[in-house]
Amino acid sequence: MAWYSNILGRTEKLNPAQQFDVGQKESSREHTLSYTRAYEELEIVNRGVNMIVDDCAGIPTIVKPESNTKGVIKGIKRVKVETLLNREPNPYQDINSFRRNLITDFIVDGNIFVYFDGAHMYHLPAEKVTVHADDKTYISHYSLNDVDFTTEEIIHIKENSFHSIYRGVPRLSPAARTMNLISSMRKFQDNFFKNGAVPGLVLKTENTLSDKIKERMILSWQQRYSPDAGGRRPLILDGGISVDSISNVNFKDLDFQQSIADNEKIILKALGVPPILLDSGNNANIRPNLRLYYLETVLPIVRKINFAMTRFYGFECVEDITDIPALQPELSDSSAYYTSLVNGGIITPAEARERLGFPEIEGTEEIRVPANIAGSAVDANVGGRPVEENEDGE
Repeated sequence: MAWYSNILGRTEKLNPAQQFDVGQKESSREHTLSYTRAYEELEIVNRGVNMIVDDCAGIPTIVKPESNTKGVIKGIKRVKVETLLNREPNPYQDINSFRRNLITDFIVDGNIFVYFDGAHMYHLPAEKVTVHADDKTYISHYSLNDVDFTTEEIIHIKENSFHSIYRGVPRLSPAARTMNLISSMRKFQDNFFKNGAVPGLVLKTENTLSDKIKERMILSWQQRYSPDAGGRRPLILDGGISVDSISNVNFKDLDFQQSIADNEKIILKALGVPPILLDSGNNANIRPNLRLYYLETVLPIVRKINFAMTRFYGFECVEDITDIPALQPELSDSSAYYTSLVNGGIITPAEARERLGFPEIEGTEEIRVPANIAGSAVDANVGGRPVEENEDGE
């Protein structure tokens, strides 16, 4: 494990293809806020990313016995793949921590890099991994600082990208300008209050002052009116000097509350998180939005990872959604569905009750024959039309 600790502290070296991509991104913005910094510093980014990470990491993987895909790794047992993907990827991490690392990289960097050493899987920090392009083989190898990895040792999962076939684009990329704007608002507020919440001032006089006197007055003002002094000492102005504000400050406008709230919604949209899920809004709207969030944001990420694992190990890997309430049908919808199956003579009432999670009751084991089928039983509980009696009452 020494190699893993050694490579994390070194500086990344980009290959020409990556340098071109990075240059393209930087040239399109006046100021680039690192996505990692945004994740660490902006509350809405941190909360939105962590929400997706937590929900994705909590979905187990079903490893099916067979797959139509020939895996990169030969001879590995299904039980070993099951252990790697659901219990212990390596001796140093539990599966939840491992998944969280992968999905955080996928959202913040647009790439996942997993190293398989033949026995265990290790997460490699995406921002430090270099993809080495090759004209003949597409990718010749990967490297993390001074350590090289073959293409058979790395599972590389990419987010969509129009700029490069080698690296994906972060999901936060469309919101880069918005994140920079929120960061600038916060910095403006910080600087304003560091200045004692005082707007720019001008000292006015009708007299002509020498440069030496001007400097002395400015120094005296700063010493006596500095917010770092813990309070403002009285300042006596003589020589016909008066103080005036450069601008009238509305403290309500300086709050930027509405602007920040509007921009936070843009960030959440880029992440694929419905804002209502973080706003504690109307409960009636939460369930459909939560279901949409799982279908459009969470499951596509999980499936992309599972597709990569299927290709690498050769066993079909699919998500297990049985324990996700948002993806389960409403009880009323399920009841109506199973009622139609019972009335159609497809399943018994007992089977319907079992699938709905209700206990067994006697007399529900028989198939009900639809009423429009001739020759059905007389019993109303069974269904069907009564059999007509003949003249003898038989």
